[in-house]
Amino acid sequence: MTDENTGSVRAAVAADVPAVRAVTDAAYHPYIARIGVVPQPMEADHAANVAAGKVFVTGEPVDGLVVIEAFAGHLFLDSIAVHPDAHGTGVGRRLLHFLDARARELGLGEIRLYTNAMMWENQEIYPKYGYEVVERRVDGPYDRIHYRKRLG
Repeated sequence: MTDENTGSVRAAVAADVPAVRAVTDAAYHPYIARIGVVPQPMEADHAANVAAGKVFVTGEPVDGLVVIEAFAGHLFLDSIAVHPDAHGTGVGRRLLHFLDARARELGLGEIRLYTNAMMWENQEIYPKYGYEVVERRVDGPYDRIHYRKRLG
């Protein structure tokens, strides 16, 4: 899928698994000390997610990705990761625009996600893209803020 907002975002393939793992680890590793646990995306089964068609990547080499899953009525953003070397280059924006387009393509009127409450950068980013806070909930060791974006 390519347009002026999404750039080139494509479904990940098996050969992308090492890059998916590397970008995810690079993006989430700095949060380990802050939140006191390994962020869940770092422990994901990347090969299984790619095989299931849940992972979409951008960049050559891969510098950003989303892990998504479609449910009845909404698209769930499980993870978004941008390699630190690509921060400030529009990769995150491209991926967030891709999510909107993908949800619409699937006929889904809402995108949902959650972020760790200690990842305060995300609490500044998501509202700029139309996401609203739904609730804050503790799930085991994770203190999470849940968001949604309703698509028009």
